[in-house]
Amino acid sequence: MYLSTTGMLVFFFGFRYCFPYFLHDLYLIYIRLRLRYRIKKCMKTNYTITDHFLDVVKTTPNKPFVYFQDECFTYKQADELSNKTARVFLQSGLNKGDVVALFSQNSPMFVWLWLGLTKIGCVAAFINFNIRSKSLLHCFEVSGAKVLVAAQELRDAVDEVLPSLQQQQVSVLVLSDKWSSSGVESFTQKMDQVSSAPLSPNVTCGLTLLSPAVYIYTSGTTGLPKAAILSQIKLLLMSFVHMSMGRTSDEVLYISLPLYHTTGFIGVVGAICLGSTVALRSKFSVSNFWNDCRKYNATAILYIGETLRYLCNTPKSLNDRNHNVKLAIGNGTRPDVWREFLTRFGDIRVIEFYGATESNCSFINYFRKIGAVGRDFFLYKWMNPYAFIKFDVDRGEVVRDSSGFCVKVARGEPGLLVSKITPWAPFIGYMGDMKQTESKRLHNVFKKGDTYFNTGDMFLVDKEGFVYFYDRTGDTFRWKGENVATTEVADILTMADCIQEANVYGVSVPGNEGRAGMAAIALKEGLKFDPTTVFKHVVNLLPVYARPLFIRIQSLSITGTFKHQKGKLTEEEFDPNKISDPLYFLDMKEKDYVPLTVNIYDSLVTGTIKV
Repeated sequence: MYLSTTGMLVFFFGFRYCFPYFLHDLYLIYIRLRLRYRIKKCMKTNYTITDHFLDVVKTTPNKPFVYFQDECFTYKQADELSNKTARVFLQSGLNKGDVVALFSQNSPMFVWLWLGLTKIGCVAAFINFNIRSKSLLHCFEVSGAKVLVAAQELRDAVDEVLPSLQQQQVSVLVLSDKWSSSGVESFTQKMDQVSSAPLSPNVTCGLTLLSPAVYIYTSGTTGLPKAAILSQIKLLLMSFVHMSMGRTSDEVLYISLPLYHTTGFIGVVGAICLGSTVALRSKFSVSNFWNDCRKYNATAILYIGETLRYLCNTPKSLNDRNHNVKLAIGNGTRPDVWREFLTRFGDIRVIEFYGATESNCSFINYFRKIGAVGRDFFLYKWMNPYAFIKFDVDRGEVVRDSSGFCVKVARGEPGLLVSKITPWAPFIGYMGDMKQTESKRLHNVFKKGDTYFNTGDMFLVDKEGFVYFYDRTGDTFRWKGENVATTEVADILTMADCIQEANVYGVSVPGNEGRAGMAAIALKEGLKFDPTTVFKHVVNLLPVYARPLFIRIQSLSITGTFKHQKGKLTEEEFDPNKISDPLYFLDMKEKDYVPLTVNIYDSLVTGTIKV
């Protein structure tokens, strides 16, 4: 008996030594199986997010649902207010399947509008409130929306495109009683005139879990923003992830990320599935972040990499650990910022994840492994087939062997993540853009006839199986938590009078997540670079995160092969000690593009100048 027990102990500790993460891996598989079971149950009864919400209203009507500023809205109040928004939409002539574009900062009304639309089987298109002009019109048009609902604070942006919208006979409803522009109607006035009584169940008759629920815009890999389609079942899958993180109905989730982003929006949807509470802020504020968390007694927060860095850059305070936040959920933070965040603000469980809006593949770091987004192990791969394959960065294409199939990378080697498209891992694509949808499908990957989703993102897997984000492929980069499409920025730059061609790419700036925008430009013959005019042009037409921080002027003969030079330009970055071409820096204080001197460069590298 003694030997048997000793042998078992030796086996147990030996197994733990050889496979230290096996139990964590099994837990993840258990969670995934539970999610599949719940989804199957929902599919049998066609149980949607709306059904989840209405069930919470029945069981806990007086439970706080949304905190905002000094207000608290219960689930019952949210139900009544969303009934009102639904009736306004019905009176506007909307039918099941119609699309409404929402253009607003975070607010309870944003949530009531979305809930009202989903109650009547309509689709909400969430438009980034930072975009303007051409991009704004594009996002609206590609969605096929019949109605635009806009907030008062975005009046100037709407007025700029209002003539074009009116030509298309689009109804413009505004969340204000003071908007005097011709051709717009007050949504809030209409809400005052309708009932808050429950809607007839016949309103959403025929809605299924495969029906589109929302459109969320992504820059993808090229061109203007694309409307990624999130179905009802996709929302359930995403929201159930919050449930798998150990969150409960008693928690308060603080959301300062924009609701037009998947991470922020799924925080609201996850709260509905849990029957918990969210605390909203209109826009992220580093100075008010922890005060808000204390005010609302937040127990969990959402972040992107920039969020944690901004918090760590604030002056230290005796109140740094005076909060109840136990969980931080997000993506994109650097390992050094992650460590500093924990050291300064306490033992907060940081759950880093990866999952693009339109992607059919995701990773979650349950292991508190700093820097990782998840783990690569055979059981997870068996449930959700994916692979990391070789990618030729210079050619911009996957590497194939002599048989025409893709080649998997070895551990420790960067590889492009591709995920097999299956009924459990579908890829719906982009609204009204079949070309871009097909461009994300990779055929004949490992055998003839198979199809994988091309994430466009490269990862590195270490010897323990932990997965780390490495870089993005294609004509895109990420800055300030937003995806930037280089071709879109280039198109805007070439609209400036003095610019003939533009090659836009991302460069690393020490101390910052992601890559800042840089443009190598060729000037029109006989014209000089006009920094002040280009500055005004960029500020007027591009959101903050998409504005090129650096400009490099080259001769036209060099720019003729821009596409082939992007890799070299990225490597040379913005160092005036190495580059003989004229360089300019976007100086918001001077409101101009100023010459990038060695002193400015040194200040950027050391962090003296913040970007």
